[in-house]
Amino acid sequence: MIVFLLNSYIAILVALMWLKIVPNSLFWKLSPLLVLALLLVGLFIPMGWGAPAGAAIVVRQSVAITPDVAGEVIDVPVQPNAPLKAGDVLFRIDPTPYAAQLHALEAQLALAETRLGQMIELARKQASPEFNVEQRQSEVDQLKAQVEGARWSLDKTSVRAPADGYVTNVALRKGARVSNLSLSPAMAFIDTSETLAVVELQQIYARYVEPGQKVELTFKYLPGEIVTGKVEAVLQAIASGQAAPSGAAVAPKALEAEPFVARVKLDDPAIAARLPAGGVGTAAIYTDHVKVSHVIRQVVLRQEAILNYVAPF
Repeated sequence: MIVFLLNSYIAILVALMWLKIVPNSLFWKLSPLLVLALLLVGLFIPMGWGAPAGAAIVVRQSVAITPDVAGEVIDVPVQPNAPLKAGDVLFRIDPTPYAAQLHALEAQLALAETRLGQMIELARKQASPEFNVEQRQSEVDQLKAQVEGARWSLDKTSVRAPADGYVTNVALRKGARVSNLSLSPAMAFIDTSETLAVVELQQIYARYVEPGQKVELTFKYLPGEIVTGKVEAVLQAIASGQAAPSGAAVAPKALEAEPFVARVKLDDPAIAARLPAGGVGTAAIYTDHVKVSHVIRQVVLRQEAILNYVAPF
């Protein structure tokens, strides 16, 4: 944009000199350098504070699906990237051992309740001490808890979607054995209930960014289009500022001004649903400072939106 404005000034200046409206003096010959300095200092450098821009990416929460019980997979009804509702079955584990355990515990519970009733009757007739009743009651309570846990395990053999979304890269097949260890998830579930854009901001330009400010974005996936949103938050920590506990002293290292990250909520839910996770682009945030620079930033962003038709990177 600065090149366009400078070239426009030079073209106008040459035309005025040719028409002899402006004298062909050394001052006017050097004036483009002065205009360049004024554009940099008076407009384009402050534009970084008033309308900072940065790379943007579409993010969605990913849930590593790890079953609560282990066993052999007997059914995988989902298709890759097919829309799912919360509660839809992702895959089923063979319920036979869990059903057998539940039936065994229910039989023990029925016997224990019968024995408890007999002990209560004997205690009423003073043919047995109260201690025996309390002991039988304790056994019944323990078995009820075990039955509840076994019923929960049996229900968990059907692994269900935690929210609205889809499963990507479905490699799980019938006959595979899955475990309930968090280090070996069976699927990656993408939650589509919320779509956010994450914008990188250089630290020097992030100080005036606040929640609620207007944001315009253009994505490679939607060339020529401008998407609007609002700043939700500027994350108050990045990895380089995180102090992890360890037994070692601080190790000196070269410090760099890593960019901060702002979360942006898109205004149009339909567009948010269209954008794939990982879609990249550019975003501009319009702060309450140097508002005269907002128009220039809007023009620059729309130029980039048009260039997205031909620029692959």
